Amino acid sequence: MTDWYRITNDEAADRNRDHGQRKHGNSRGTDITLLHLLRDHLVPASRSPSRESCSPAILPRHSVVFEDFVSAAFPHMENLSVMSAQQAFAALNLALPPAPKPAGVYKPCLIDGRHVYVSGHLPVLPDGSLITGRVGRDLDKDAGKAAARQVGLTILATLSASLGSLDKIKRVIKVLGMVNATDDFGDHPFVINGCSELFSAVWGPDHGIGVRSAVGVSSLPGNIAVEIEALFELA
Repeated sequence: MTDWYRITNDEAADRNRDHGQRKHGNSRGTDITLLHLLRDHLVPASRSPSRESCSPAILPRHSVVFEDFVSAAFPHMENLSVMSAQQAFAALNLALPPAPKPAGVYKPCLIDGRHVYVSGHLPVLPDGSLITGRVGRDLDKDAGKAAARQVGLTILATLSASLGSLDKIKRVIKVLGMVNATDDFGDHPFVINGCSELFSAVWGPDHGIGVRSAVGVSSLPGNIAVEIEALFELA
């Protein structure tokens, strides 16, 4: 986290105590929104100390950084934590297709040092069938985007099978998406967003989005709609 903010424990406690009295002691019934706390109590990052300067000699007494202010304002949320990639995926309530076996002389993924290289993956459905068709003729762009998301799920299936958990991945580095499209189709980036948005939901906007290329091709193996390969960094 690069932006730092400060809120005093005393102010947060006072606001929470006053609100608790209005709510008859029900700390979970709070109607003090996060936005109000940000507006009323947080100092812009440009006037806040950096992590390196966060020492008792520099910071005011009882000050906390942004990650801690929620627990200071709302004691009943003290166990709040960021979901792991595996938990984030589970919260999406999506089913992984079977991890595909190589259809040629290659490996589905290869670990080299801190990197995981994932071969081109296809849009495999839970029953093992494929999403086929040419975008712009057989499929519209929304159906193409759904196919790209299915490719993303297939990549997650390979990572899970190979590594044991999505938590073993630190971040997405690169995505290359290829769309089986007509010559006049031009929304290739929109289509590949189906995969990129999935990765962002699993690893977050910082670690789930890397560099990317989205291109159109005249054909793909088996007339599949989308093929995607990716590069990840290990945790």
